[in-house]
Amino acid sequence: MSATPETPPPEAIKIAEQNDRFRTTWGADFTVPGQIVMTRGVADLSPATKAIIMQRVQGFDTFTEDNDPYGDHSFGTFDIEMAGDSHRIFWKIDLYDTDYAMGSDDPANLAVTRRVLTILHASEY
Repeated sequence: MSATPETPPPEAIKIAEQNDRFRTTWGADFTVPGQIVMTRGVADLSPATKAIIMQRVQGFDTFTEDNDPYGDHSFGTFDIEMAGDSHRIFWKIDLYDTDYAMGSDDPANLAVTRRVLTILHASEY
């Protein structure tokens, strides 16, 4: 049986589960190795704003065909109020080899894959 657009392939489902564990635990689940980085624009925000962003990334669960076309839960976006203005925040997860030098040859295999969760302003994408 092949996957339909509504049902991601088994590898994508496995990667989505791994991405969710990494993201929702903010990297504290060491069975899913990786690192979390943010752009300068996000790093320069106040500690309180960064804490709100972290909570929003961890709690993100509104995956749709528009923001998750492959079913792997590797991207999300939300708006946040900062200084009275609404700003769009993106987060994305990229899957690298163990040296973080290139894409993983087997992204569903935790032994050979490292995640990088990047937090950024939409304008920095």
